[in-house]
Amino acid sequence: MTQQQWLILGILVITVGMFLWGRWRHDMVALGSLLGCVLAGLIAPVDAFTGFGHPAVITVAAVLILSKGLQNSGAVDALTRSLLPAEAGRLASLAALMGLGAFLSGFMNNVGAMALLMPVAIHLSKRLELTPGQVLMPLAFGTILGGMTTLIGTPPNLIVSGFRAEAGLGSFAMFDFAPIGLAVAVLGILFVTLIGWRLVPARKQAGVEGFESGAYITEVRVVKGSKADGLSLREIEAEMKDADAQIIGLVQTRVRLIAANPGRIVHADDVLMIEAEAETLTEVLSALGLELEGSENSEEESENTATKQSDVVEQKQAEQSDDSESADDEPSVKSGEIDLTELAVLPGSQLVNRSASDISLRARYGINLLALSREGTRSMKRLRSIAIQSGDLLLMQGPPESISEFAADYGCVPLAQREFRIPDKRKVWIASLIMLFAIGGAAFGLLPAAVSFSMGVLASMAFGTVPPRTVYEAVDWPVIVLLAALIPVAGAMESTGMAVLIAQFLIDTVAQGNAVVGLALILVVTMFLSDLMNNAATAAVMCPIAIGIAATLGVSADPYLMAVAIGASCAFLTPIGHQNNTLILGPGGFRFSDYWKLGLPLELLVVCIAVPLLLIVWPL
Repeated sequence: MTQQQWLILGILVITVGMFLWGRWRHDMVALGSLLGCVLAGLIAPVDAFTGFGHPAVITVAAVLILSKGLQNSGAVDALTRSLLPAEAGRLASLAALMGLGAFLSGFMNNVGAMALLMPVAIHLSKRLELTPGQVLMPLAFGTILGGMTTLIGTPPNLIVSGFRAEAGLGSFAMFDFAPIGLAVAVLGILFVTLIGWRLVPARKQAGVEGFESGAYITEVRVVKGSKADGLSLREIEAEMKDADAQIIGLVQTRVRLIAANPGRIVHADDVLMIEAEAETLTEVLSALGLELEGSENSEEESENTATKQSDVVEQKQAEQSDDSESADDEPSVKSGEIDLTELAVLPGSQLVNRSASDISLRARYGINLLALSREGTRSMKRLRSIAIQSGDLLLMQGPPESISEFAADYGCVPLAQREFRIPDKRKVWIASLIMLFAIGGAAFGLLPAAVSFSMGVLASMAFGTVPPRTVYEAVDWPVIVLLAALIPVAGAMESTGMAVLIAQFLIDTVAQGNAVVGLALILVVTMFLSDLMNNAATAAVMCPIAIGIAATLGVSADPYLMAVAIGASCAFLTPIGHQNNTLILGPGGFRFSDYWKLGLPLELLVVCIAVPLLLIVWPL
């Protein structure tokens, strides 16, 4: 071996060792590997950061942002309500949940899909009389399986496609991964649904509930033409049964009714007072087409109907103009950047024993009190008239700067961030169409994937499905840095001839010149590494080796690259192999050794399915 080959081998061994050790974050290790190659003279300094402009890196970032738009708009919530059966048994419910998770993961970031469906899985576990982990692990594995079905489903697929293009073979198309990925995903889901979930240890939940805020007392307005318009109170409560919400009052033609007749018909513009957990507010609103009273889309309070919303905004702007020293100091009322924030009222706060009306909350700050939670007690007053007490939780809506100003003035602190999504049908359609057009542009070859999805990001920002101020928060920057750093390192492996050398060693000592054995070897080694280190890093390390083995054997590189893509997406043995496995570690109450009990049979099944299909779909 040459000196350069020894150097790149040493750096590669240290890099993999650091990944396995886990002491440093993956992006730190990858950046260290890149800089080590530069200092060793293996990569020219001018080429060190070319990975940040690689199409695969740009596409990964763009897909993460578009996924955030689907989450923000409530598109995934609407899909969940439509596709998940409400009264099905264990097998049907698990199959539907895993199938939905796999479908979403094919077109959006699979970590985002997992995060969205986790509350659904936990709620489902109670109905099915299973532990949370017995539903969470199948869901996590289903989302991982779904990611291998499309080009954008998971970063390893994009990396593999990039290496194929650099080898002069062109990029993989959007659905080139589907014939094998779909078969593996479907059979994997069937296995887990019928047999596999029984292998998951029934651990007690740990930290599923997170912060216990109790039920919110919330006012919602009935929208004309909505599902609730024309129903009786009894029928509305039946619709809210799965969300564990109940009606505690009704405001009809300015008259507040407590314990109203269940047969009373509800009409447009009536206000319902409901009690619901924070996590189910979105479900209640979406199921019945209701609007939070006081939200930006609802009308002014019924007791003050003569005052229009526009007058209040003008009054606030006038007050701000008088009080502020310059226009730059005004809260950005027109920016369209509206947050939902949960605030806790501290002891000694100036809010204690005062209501939202007492402090002219909307006029002074341009924000709305949407809901109030008070553990153990309930008030029958209108929301804006309830005297606030220390320890109350307030759900506030408005510009983030205004909410921060209010919190500072009145002694409130924001809680750990929660996901509150008010359904917005217009944005659901916009976010869905943007994603469809971006996928279509790439799938039909009209535009390169990086360009098509970048245009989707620009459209998302323009239409507000992803607010411009939060667009960079949607990007998983450690993954981006990891990819951008390892792409030049992988190039150094190829340019020094080290990739071919490793491939030759594996072929001669293990596969012994057999192309089919070599294909299975690449798949198994990739799966093993993916269980121990980041799947994107695994793909970047294994792609040059796969191409080298194919060149040594004189066969097509496509089945070997596809084997890398499949193996990198099948990390089922440990909680550290994939972020979705890590997400369920605490909520499922799992131990490190719990994953292989279902993961090992599933990985064996993947090998048995994938190798024959690779030989059929991508002949040697």
